Amino acid sequence: MGEISKLGAVSLNCPDPHELAVFYSALLEKEIAFESDDFSAIQLDNLWLSFQRVADFKPSTWPTNETPSLAHLDFSVSNLDSGEAAALAAGARLAPEQPDRDRWRVLLDPAGNPFCVTMLIPD
Repeated sequence: MGEISKLGAVSLNCPDPHELAVFYSALLEKEIAFESDDFSAIQLDNLWLSFQRVADFKPSTWPTNETPSLAHLDFSVSNLDSGEAAALAAGARLAPEQPDRDRWRVLLDPAGNPFCVTMLIPD
């Protein structure tokens, strides 16, 4: 095995780390493990999901590339409709464009970062 063998964290840039931590904490039903003025983190099973303040943050304009999305998260759900409903209840917004509603749903977190819910992620 190589020197680098495991992804340990995914960090999202945002204007308000606390707001995004609260959103993803509710969405994933996980507690916020660490917070400061410029950084918040949630510990998942084998991964940290963290949020870092970026001055002059500009949300993605997906699906256009005016302000491109540099990354997005995909979440596994057992049912697309109930997964979408749970994300909306946690504070997400449905993206105006849905490329393939039968395979995934594209949503936007409170900072405007696109993410998907899908049944296509293997166990």
